[in-house]
Amino acid sequence: MREEQLRDILHHMPAGVVTLQGPELRFGFVNEAMRAVLGDGVREGQSIAEPAGLVPADLLEVMQQVYQSDRPFVAKSYCIPQPAADGQPPRLRYFDIALEPVHEGGGPVSGLLLFAVDVTVQEEARQRAHELSIETRRLDTRLRVLTETVPQITFTINAEGKFEYVSPQWYYFTGQPPTTDLNAIWPLLIHPDDRLRVLYQADTARASGIGWNFEYRLRRHDGQYRWLLSRALPEFLAPDKPVFWHGALTEIHDQRELSEALRQGEAELRFLADSIPELIWTATSDGFIDYYNQFTGEYTGLTQEELGPTGWINLLEPSEQAGAARRWVQSIATGEPYESLCRMRRHDGHYRWHIIRARQLTDTRGPRWFGACTDVDDQHRLREVLQTQYDELARTNRDLDTFVYTASHDLKQPLLNLRGLFDELRRTATFHDPEDAKIQGMVDGALTQLDATLQELAATVQDQRGLTAPAEALDLRSVAEEVLLGLRAQVQDIGAAVELDFEAVPTLTYGRANLRSILHNLLSNALKFADAERTPLVRVQSQLTEAGRPVLRVEDNGLGMVLPDNSTAVFQPFTRQHPHIAGAGVGMYLVQRIVTSRGGHLDVASTVGEGTTFTIYWFD
Repeated sequence: MREEQLRDILHHMPAGVVTLQGPELRFGFVNEAMRAVLGDGVREGQSIAEPAGLVPADLLEVMQQVYQSDRPFVAKSYCIPQPAADGQPPRLRYFDIALEPVHEGGGPVSGLLLFAVDVTVQEEARQRAHELSIETRRLDTRLRVLTETVPQITFTINAEGKFEYVSPQWYYFTGQPPTTDLNAIWPLLIHPDDRLRVLYQADTARASGIGWNFEYRLRRHDGQYRWLLSRALPEFLAPDKPVFWHGALTEIHDQRELSEALRQGEAELRFLADSIPELIWTATSDGFIDYYNQFTGEYTGLTQEELGPTGWINLLEPSEQAGAARRWVQSIATGEPYESLCRMRRHDGHYRWHIIRARQLTDTRGPRWFGACTDVDDQHRLREVLQTQYDELARTNRDLDTFVYTASHDLKQPLLNLRGLFDELRRTATFHDPEDAKIQGMVDGALTQLDATLQELAATVQDQRGLTAPAEALDLRSVAEEVLLGLRAQVQDIGAAVELDFEAVPTLTYGRANLRSILHNLLSNALKFADAERTPLVRVQSQLTEAGRPVLRVEDNGLGMVLPDNSTAVFQPFTRQHPHIAGAGVGMYLVQRIVTSRGGHLDVASTVGEGTTFTIYWFD
């Protein structure tokens, strides 16, 4: 009865049980769990080796060895492929197998008892866990490579604030050995002024279960403290309970110093702008003003809010506002500089003239406008007064020119009358004075000198009227040859040689009448004051200064002259150094007037008995 109960229990056990009898290991008792593994074709008395392939060969070999050695054996997670069904691949099942030798009546081994417990689910879970572990290690390796190659210090801190990991960059940065105690040394490397704040903020973030983002200074391997940005986020392994904080340290020292320099620079610029007695303002790319300096409020008597985004336009004289606004809108649209002259209202209600200028600056922050309103009311009114005085002087000068020209012209007739009377007197009258010839010569010379003076005065007035002649591109050689053509008789009379060299500067933008007058006076003077003891030689040459400006040199080998200490005295009207040569002494005065009126100057170098050189600097 008990044997039947035992067999019934074994028959329904979830673990496979089978008895194998004799050296051939023939099937004896096989419960249902084992039949599910071996198949329904298993019959009592059949050898376990039949049919072939029912049991794996290695398991059969182990069974024989256990039977022969009388030693039990246990195999964990042994794989027994299950037959395929409906074209599906064979399913792998795993069992914990125990083989026990059986002794009947204390005799030798008579068979084996085999237990098989299905552990397929556990084994598959173990294999999946193993695969996940391998994948985790692979991902962890990749993550470490990534974190250790980026130019940042990465770290992991647990809930107690202890460092679990820090990347090698920290050791490179701080110069600490890898064996150092991170938790002990890290706080000591923080700048003393930042240490308490950093410890408090990190502790507060961990207690609150949130991340952090703050900046502090950390001592580098060379002893310098560098600004770093610390960022960290919590990792949650349980609901609402962070257990790790993963973060990174990014060096921002250069950016912070640049930001500080920019901030300080902007503060200094604002201080400078507030100190300037002008209306300084800035505007956005749309043209709306976003800053006024302190003087603007003092000048207008209005606050920043009262001035608003279009403050300076509202302060203009009403009739000028529309035009100024149109030009401002055009500048905003095109980016062109803005400039205008308008009347602007002061805090006392008076309108004063201002020059309003604005320029656009484009940088990484985009386009912005910087403008200034400069009070030029006093200068404007002074300019009006000066213009009135200039017009009056110009009118007076024209009247004087007309008077001189008229006087010189009107005096010619009395001069002609005097010469006619003197010629008639010389023809009809008889003088018995021994100085008669000398006196007649002196009278002739005086009349000739007076005639030449009147002619040169008239010519001077005519030339001065041409000082404002329009400038044009002139060929220097052509103008010089034209002047020499008029002086041909004088050149031939004294047998002078004239050399022209205009290769360095062949053309000159100047007034034609002015250039003709300058060349005529210089060349005629060189011919007039030639030395009778040698062949006259005149060289005219154009040159370029080191600054690239054109000059003209007129050099002769004539009589030369004594230069006074003040060289400008040479160019005063009626100044003459050779009275025995006819002339009025106004030619060089006229040349100097023409040259200086067009922005140049005239230099002279001379040696008595060797010659004179005039150098004209056309434009200073």
